[in-house]
Amino acid sequence: MAGGGFHFGYYLGIYAAMCDSGKQPDLLLASCGGAIAAALIQSLPDDQERKAWLAARQMYQFWNGLQSTRRAKVSHAFTQAMRRRFLGNSAKYIPDLFNDYMFEIPAQIPLPRNAEKNVDVAIVAGKLNYARHEVGQLRRNRKLFSEIIFCGQRAAELLRAAPSPLSDPMFGDNAIAADILTDVLMPINDAVRASISDMFYFRCHSHASGDYIGGVVDLFPIEVAHQLADSVIMELKGGYDEMYGIPAIRTVLGFDGNHRLRHVLKQHADAWVNTADMEKVFLHQRIHQKVMLSKNRIQIVTPKSYDDYVKMIEAQWQFGYQRGILSLQPPAPDRAVLSSA
Repeated sequence: MAGGGFHFGYYLGIYAAMCDSGKQPDLLLASCGGAIAAALIQSLPDDQERKAWLAARQMYQFWNGLQSTRRAKVSHAFTQAMRRRFLGNSAKYIPDLFNDYMFEIPAQIPLPRNAEKNVDVAIVAGKLNYARHEVGQLRRNRKLFSEIIFCGQRAAELLRAAPSPLSDPMFGDNAIAADILTDVLMPINDAVRASISDMFYFRCHSHASGDYIGGVVDLFPIEVAHQLADSVIMELKGGYDEMYGIPAIRTVLGFDGNHRLRHVLKQHADAWVNTADMEKVFLHQRIHQKVMLSKNRIQIVTPKSYDDYVKMIEAQWQFGYQRGILSLQPPAPDRAVLSSA
């Protein structure tokens, strides 16, 4: 479950499609927004319960609770984005992930309290390898982050001594450490909160065991999936935008996100669930950022009413279900080859 912004409802639909097709996964590997869906699937045994929880009023209120910080002023945000795009170096300085973010997120994500663990879950995040007082210093080739997987004991054993995909020389001198870490003790709520801590959007998540950035350190963890499983179902994602996404990743993590994605798409998966057009499909029915010039603020905009929110979740679920079913169908004949023959 490779992220997806605020469109996490479609992962519930994909999972339902896999179950209905006799392809129920025994492990969910999730990053960023996908971690919310994975936690719901693990905790609630029934598909309708999961959808109802995500569409509940408390979740609608939670997303309405995302408040802009002073860093979300239009002038400031635009200036910083342009600086990263045109002047940003590949993780030259230690970034301030403690203070440089645009939105405050409520302290507790409203997830089910009693996890029944209907399926194993592994959640991707990044652990900061520096302290707050080091912010702003030159990196000098230090590895500022370690990819970490919050998971059960069996998954941790399978990942023992596994290298981070970003350790490959093709990704240059990035800021990701060579080895993957695992943590079998992190509470699921903290694991999810850590995984959605997207740089410049939300503050890094602090826990007794350290400080954490989101699953963006390995948003498409196909190598980790192959380390954990014999059969892999992967999402076929659209690329990062060149204006904001690519410069942010390069400035903080030191690699090109689209270069990484192209490398992922060349690898084998037993099925690819195509969600590359997701943003276009939900262009007018989504939670999104909006520039409010009259307030000099960038704000998170949710559906206008709770009923609209419920319809949005249903639309996301149906999209995921349909794409999940489609991914398991045999490929259509190549028409160009047939006509030439």
